[in-house]
Amino acid sequence: MSNTPKSERKHIVFLGRRNAGKSSLVNAIAGQSLSIVSEIPGTTTDPVSKSMELLPFGPVVLVDTAGYDDDSVLGIKRIEKTYKALSTADFVVLVIAADDTVSMEDIQQMDFLKKEKLSFLVVRSKSDLMSLPFADETNAQLNLAPEYISIKDETSIESLKNKISVSIPEEIEPPLCSDLIRQGDIVILVTPIDLGAPKGRLILPQVQTIRESLDSSAVTIVVKDKELRAALAALNRNPALVICDSQAITRVAADTPIDVPLTTFSILMARYKGNLGIFVSGLKAFEQLKNGDKILIAESCTHHAQEDDIGKVKIPRWIRNHTKKQIGFEFSQGNDFPENVRDYKLIIHCGGCMLTRKAMLSRLKQASYQDIPIVNYGMIISYLHGAFPRAIEIFPEAMNVWQN
Repeated sequence: MSNTPKSERKHIVFLGRRNAGKSSLVNAIAGQSLSIVSEIPGTTTDPVSKSMELLPFGPVVLVDTAGYDDDSVLGIKRIEKTYKALSTADFVVLVIAADDTVSMEDIQQMDFLKKEKLSFLVVRSKSDLMSLPFADETNAQLNLAPEYISIKDETSIESLKNKISVSIPEEIEPPLCSDLIRQGDIVILVTPIDLGAPKGRLILPQVQTIRESLDSSAVTIVVKDKELRAALAALNRNPALVICDSQAITRVAADTPIDVPLTTFSILMARYKGNLGIFVSGLKAFEQLKNGDKILIAESCTHHAQEDDIGKVKIPRWIRNHTKKQIGFEFSQGNDFPENVRDYKLIIHCGGCMLTRKAMLSRLKQASYQDIPIVNYGMIISYLHGAFPRAIEIFPEAMNVWQN
């Protein structure tokens, strides 16, 4: 569990006003001094995160945030980052000092969390300083049943950890490929060695797919694109599925028998992290682009751009060659997904392997609210290289959207 990527961990975000005791609480739960603690309001400026094992639940990420009442010069930017952190949240701990009143801002935050359907727990911190009748009266007025916590009381911290652990909502997440294969099936994973991957390692979607295929007891064969034809010739039966890197789709589609299901790692990630139907709808808007339109190309990681980078160079080139139109491109990386996307006619998003499913769904919702179509790297690349809709034929729900 200690090697579980952040994108596969549940994110627990600590929310509250300045000096509510968020940072002290995060430090106490983590058992480390992660966040700077000070009596000076606004000490935490950017979200601070820590991966840990929260028993009995499992791997999580604790996220400390700036106070949502920050009225300093940079307060607006800090609050924006707090809300970006909330977009990744699977569970929220709303911290209110026990010796303080419940403010209108606290109430507004509770209303916001309810509106966004985010599970949360109210914690009255610094309980060693509180006036019990005062706190009880305030809680009663607001119909709250908070947890009373003091970082000086190890028992209360352990109680809180247990309460959080059993309160994190369990979600049934879509599989990567296990529902597409059966025990004993042959699966071929075509994995060109990506120059952007660290030396000696495969990129995360490939590793995750290999593991899930092995967990499904499939006969799992990993080859590079130039060796696919030889691998197919060596088999005594056709594979049940071929999965390839999006950039190799042209060669792989040509070498794979037409009756063998074919898809890409990026399309698998589109389903695993997001919503296939929404991405297919976004692709259907692609041919409506006009001269002067702008496209946002969004990546969830912050890797150094290669000379022939897929997002910044190849996709724009392929789109200009296909459309023969003057299309403008803008780019975002990591957590810098813009709040306002109304200026774009289309968003093209990477597979999202570095995002939690919650964060990707939040981006899809954001695009939907602003009526901006969004498509996934794997789909647009397959489409531009003539391998669409073949790359989604194995997914009936996606094909239904495409055909209707």
